Amino acid sequence: MEVILAEKAGFCFGVKRAVDTVYEQAEAGDRIYTFGPIIHNEEVVKDLEKKGVQVIETKEELAQIEEGTIVIRSHGVSKEIYEQIEKQGLKCVDATCPFVKRIHNIVEKESMAGKQIIIIGNAGHPEVEGIMGWCESDAIVIESMEEAEEFRYDEAKEICIVSQTTYNYNKFQDIVEIFKQKGYNVSVVNTICNATEERQTEARKIAAQVDVMIVIGGNHSSNTRKLYEICLQECEDTYFIQTLEDLHLELPKSVRLVGITAGASTPNNIIEEVQNYVRINF
Repeated sequence: MEVILAEKAGFCFGVKRAVDTVYEQAEAGDRIYTFGPIIHNEEVVKDLEKKGVQVIETKEELAQIEEGTIVIRSHGVSKEIYEQIEKQGLKCVDATCPFVKRIHNIVEKESMAGKQIIIIGNAGHPEVEGIMGWCESDAIVIESMEEAEEFRYDEAKEICIVSQTTYNYNKFQDIVEIFKQKGYNVSVVNTICNATEERQTEARKIAAQVDVMIVIGGNHSSNTRKLYEICLQECEDTYFIQTLEDLHLELPKSVRLVGITAGASTPNNIIEEVQNYVRINF
């Protein structure tokens, strides 16, 4: 049996930068808190907890901290959180992905210019919530083509469309096309990061040629979920697992080719474990 491992599998630049930052801070010996899990991978978060890194989820939890360092995770946070950290006199280490930070700058500028911000992404996702927190007026989140079709707005007013960095590239283009066909005064900034687009394209290509596809990533990882959806369109025998322990395969002898990809928050050691297991046992 042959195994094809995606070249783009595993940590992207932004995630690696954020994870390395937290480990470095933990070694420094200060009290370290991350605002939300540093990445959507339970194995990494558990390992950091062993090193004393605590996760806080809300403004209320932040308000209870009297000393220490707050690390802003790769997904970014709202402007309000930065202001609260400064007000409390806490040290802030910003590990926001530069691609996400770019979106913050765009929506802040464009909303101040009076444009209606539309974010194409998943409502409730921390990256999207953070982006919304940099808008001068309420932003609107569009998740699907159906929502785009139902959207109604004043055609004379300007709209600025951005995207969650890990959104499905093809779906983004389809939704944008709907807005253009409606005749709205739209400016579009494709803020899907290159790594996401490349990862999705490669995953689709591999899934189209294999008998079985394995997608590795955290249960709460948005970009991994999208990889799974893309692969499932091309290969009906696609499996979404978090670690090797979740892999329960009974492959028929007719299976000759297995593909493996992984989300941006999946450590290399987990990818290697899965790859080696499949190579040895099948």
